[in-house]
Amino acid sequence: MKVEQPILGKMGTLIFLVVISAFPPLTTDIYLAALPTMVNILNTNETMVNLTLSLYFIVYAITLLFWGPLSEKFGRKPILLTGLGIYVTASTLCALANNVEMLIAARAIQAFGGSAVTVVATAIVKDLYDGRQREKIMATIMSLVIIAPMIAPILGAFLLKISSWHMMFIALASFGGIAIIFSCFYKETLENKYSGSVLHSWGRLGVVIKNREFLSLLAIFTIPPMALMSFLAAGSFIYIDGFGLSEQMFSYAFSFNAFFASFGPSIYIRLSKYIAVDKIITMCFTLLMLCGILTYNLGSLSPIIFACIIAPATVMIIMVRVPGINLMLNQQENDTGSAVAIIQFFSMMAGSLGMVLVMLNPETLIENLGLIQLIIGIIACLLWLAVRKKTYVSDNMTKL
Repeated sequence: MKVEQPILGKMGTLIFLVVISAFPPLTTDIYLAALPTMVNILNTNETMVNLTLSLYFIVYAITLLFWGPLSEKFGRKPILLTGLGIYVTASTLCALANNVEMLIAARAIQAFGGSAVTVVATAIVKDLYDGRQREKIMATIMSLVIIAPMIAPILGAFLLKISSWHMMFIALASFGGIAIIFSCFYKETLENKYSGSVLHSWGRLGVVIKNREFLSLLAIFTIPPMALMSFLAAGSFIYIDGFGLSEQMFSYAFSFNAFFASFGPSIYIRLSKYIAVDKIITMCFTLLMLCGILTYNLGSLSPIIFACIIAPATVMIIMVRVPGINLMLNQQENDTGSAVAIIQFFSMMAGSLGMVLVMLNPETLIENLGLIQLIIGIIACLLWLAVRKKTYVSDNMTKL
């Protein structure tokens, strides 16, 4: 580590990074099983309930750009603690909501706080680690963070069985409290803070976005989440309404998908020892295309077949995130907070678009999902093949 953590230590720092990196999947996945039930309880429709997901990601994405530069100006720790405080407050408001409009508003506030946590989490990884070590730490964090979507829907279904969907947000508020405790023991890792004004700190976003090498990789590696988020939006309706599974059975099916996804980062690390990184990335995009074709043609046959197709598609998306993020961060020596904010912003906006597109025709959710996987795989693969031999890509891949 470039900055020692005297209280947390190496293992404590890894646990801390896993905890603060787990906010996005935990915040969305814990109440997925309750979405169909909430339609009736809140006396609304699927579109409004799904808005608690899609609007969350939109607000989350936009406010990443607010927090990223501020973490360069004031440091990681103050922004982290501020974001966590907002998140815990908003989660409590979600638990108190008695109509869908109040829930949507509280989720927007929750997204505002959660985005600060996400920006800081990735920035701290770059502060602490370099090169191959950073890639290994990122892979370890991703593998452990994926435990969250394995546990979250099961926990959500259990809470739904013994209580109501309100209890799920109490659980999220409690998780935020645990993160605050860890954050108090974290030692600031930003060694050189931005000396300009707050307004000028936001201007650093423009400096990063003008980096053509960074921008070209951004266009490739921030669109695969569209396929993943479209599954998040449609998954509960496909399994529960489409295949007739119970909320509990849905949680198991969803956890099955997350279980396979958890192997993605470690598979990449192992493969990268023997296979060139550029070939692994090409393979991931090609297999995503194949999964899209299979989802479209065979996904509706049974929940087991659907789950067995979605699992490898998710693995491919998760696998490609490890080298993708590292390659993008390697293009930007400074302004890490702004770079992370831009990466997460475009990933979340693409994901939100996917959530909207997949729900355009609720009668053909599986076919919609298959088309999104296929189109994203084609676009990402073509763009990757166009840049993979460029010096700014090939030189950095030798360091991975």
